[in-house]
Amino acid sequence: MGEMKEILEMVAGFMALAARTAPKAAGKDYLEIKVLRGEDINRLAEGMLAYGEKSGKANFDRDGNNVRHSEAVLLLALVSPEPLGLNCGACGFAGCSEILDAGEKGLEFYGPVCAWRLLDLGIALGSAVKTASIFNADNRIMYRIGVVARKLGLIEGDLAIGIPISATGKNIYFDRF
Repeated sequence: MGEMKEILEMVAGFMALAARTAPKAAGKDYLEIKVLRGEDINRLAEGMLAYGEKSGKANFDRDGNNVRHSEAVLLLALVSPEPLGLNCGACGFAGCSEILDAGEKGLEFYGPVCAWRLLDLGIALGSAVKTASIFNADNRIMYRIGVVARKLGLIEGDLAIGIPISATGKNIYFDRF
């Protein structure tokens, strides 16, 4: 199984590359990208179980157990994303300056965030999971990973999301109960 672990860690590296090179609005990159391996995965899994129990929020235990059985986890975060400057209102505010004035720390993330920067994150996530798919690595985008990864200091950023990967006879991230 050691060889499979090394292969999946390489796949996670290719996923990070795909996220980094994904197109971003106005060519501005606000992404922080990190690959977790080994003990950091166990630390994240334990943190997810503890957070779910403490907060009473559902499925942190289920996703934490998925993480525990993963060979690598890709973390993506938006770090201090500046509004694009279009004053388009997609974020719910009349102008971009209102986003900066309204910034507040939420329970799990910091916001509000420019809708275009959120799209940048989404495109990077899509590029990463597409790359995992090319290598037939089982994966799933999980917001709960990002919540706990930020709280544990595994990644910095206003909003974070994680993608665990594994390779077994059955995809561990689906058909879950």
